[in-house]
Amino acid sequence: MAAASAQDYQATSEFLVREAELLDRRQWREWLGLMTDDVVYEMPVRVTKERTLEASILTDMDHFRENLFSLRKRVERLETAYAWTEDPPSRTRHFVTNVRVLPGDRDGELVAKSYLLLFRSRGDTRAPEWFSAERLDVLRRVNGTLRLARRTILIDESVLRAQNLAIFL
Repeated sequence: MAAASAQDYQATSEFLVREAELLDRRQWREWLGLMTDDVVYEMPVRVTKERTLEASILTDMDHFRENLFSLRKRVERLETAYAWTEDPPSRTRHFVTNVRVLPGDRDGELVAKSYLLLFRSRGDTRAPEWFSAERLDVLRRVNGTLRLARRTILIDESVLRAQNLAIFL
């Protein structure tokens, strides 16, 4: 499949950088505004297989599989005093690299493949955490603006060593 146009690549890159900035600044309501109404946000489980990486992503088991309703509920909870998993709050830095953009299967859609390295620090005594993943995104033009319609996060670890996954990847 041929790469997308330079204009689509630029718009996609700007979308991903803006999204990372919103997440790092904990501007979750604005981040939710980047989603389509039918968004799917998922992170399937990865397993270790002997002598191969083939089929190491499980298609029937997820760390999470969310829609706009559940993402909104997570954000609402994070905005309360009862989000214990985020007290003290995480300091994050999303590094998005290796962006590739392809035309999507439907008109007005683009497929964005990118790598994510996420640094997370909480409090003063816990060691920082790192998450490494490939993200497969479907971006859809809605009223002339790119919106996230689907994100599949292919985490590089089969055993997550993080204390929790209360952050957004």
